[in-house]
Amino acid sequence: MKKWCLLLLTGVLMVMNGPLMAQCSLCTKTAQQLGEGPAKGLNNGILMLALTPLAIIGFLAFRWWRSNKEA
Repeated sequence: MKKWCLLLLTGVLMVMNGPLMAQCSLCTKTAQQLGEGPAKGLNNGILMLALTPLAIIGFLAFRWWRSNKEA
């Protein structure tokens, strides 16, 4: 139970770690032309798209670690 709570807490802290700049140079120029509100939405969309592969890699790493720990 403690492991799941720690994992959940780590995930929440990773998502809520403040404003991040996750834009390439082309997206930054586009966001500057859009204005403040749409630029924040674009940045959030980029972060959400990056979250899925990271979550899959984290899940696979966890399963690999758990299977090697029990062996």
